[in-house]
Amino acid sequence: MSFVIAVAGKGGTGKTTLASLLISLLAKRKQGAVLGIDADPNSNLAEAFGLKVKEDIGSIVDSVAKNLSAIPVGMTKDAYIDFRIQTAILEEGGFDILTMGRPEGPGCYCYVNNLLRGLIKRLSDSYAYIVIDNEAGFEHLSRRTMRRADRLLLVSDASEAGLRAVKRIADLVKELEFEIKGISLVLNRTNEILLNDKINGLGLGTFSVIAEDEELLDLSRQGKPITYLNESSGAYVEVKKMLEEILG
Repeated sequence: MSFVIAVAGKGGTGKTTLASLLISLLAKRKQGAVLGIDADPNSNLAEAFGLKVKEDIGSIVDSVAKNLSAIPVGMTKDAYIDFRIQTAILEEGGFDILTMGRPEGPGCYCYVNNLLRGLIKRLSDSYAYIVIDNEAGFEHLSRRTMRRADRLLLVSDASEAGLRAVKRIADLVKELEFEIKGISLVLNRTNEILLNDKINGLGLGTFSVIAEDEELLDLSRQGKPITYLNESSGAYVEVKKMLEEILG
């Protein structure tokens, strides 16, 4: 079964950047196949690697719904959609990317979430590591797309809103009784010394700090992929240390 790392938090706190760095680092370890799942309808995980998504789960569901005659004789709708999704997985050197996307049809979200949930369960036998970049906020957790994770990383900046969001996510995860083996707080683009009292009040235990990284900001401004980030950069070094702690 895959070792699953899930990333969640308020929008704009750097979830996708963290998820992409984790995927890149896991691929470099060469200790098994790596799958990145972009479970955020506002999909940009593939873009972080400079990759273009040809099809995502949402667009596939829409396409099949509009053209049922395309389903091969003898194949069910669900089986055909599953086949299309499998062929839509982006295969890059060292890792794969699966994108949820944003369905357009009415009532599609529940169906897409069910598909994604089932896929995660089935794909767990094919990959050594799965990194899930979850939708911003916490309402998506009630849809139970992610039911288990070996480590849940809650990302926040220094804002009150960001810290409140991770606290609510942690509380909801416990309330819904997800199978989460460990939860860690990740403070991004900030200094933990200024937030000690607030951090202690969250009751989340261990945490990591990723300071503002000018090299990472430059890559973002230039639209360059995360793979261009120098291994000596502050963000790279901190996420590598974080990953080593997670994997033991």
